[in-house]
Amino acid sequence: MMSMFMESAVLAFGFPGLPELMIVLVIALVLFGGAKLPSLMRNLGRSANEFKRGMAETVDEEEEETKSPSEKA
Repeated sequence: MMSMFMESAVLAFGFPGLPELMIVLVIALVLFGGAKLPSLMRNLGRSANEFKRGMAETVDEEEEETKSPSEKA
């Protein structure tokens, strides 16, 4: 029941649109300042790429473990 409620809540609100993203950008500028923001975004991008790489390695390792001995040869 709870998962059905959560799914409907996500569908009801949807993804943030342009006005919401602009508000987040303004808040980030106020908190961190214009000079610091590019380095923060760069570090965020690097972190996201590292996370994706780690997830891909995990999937590859799991696929390798699940192969039968005849497939490994």
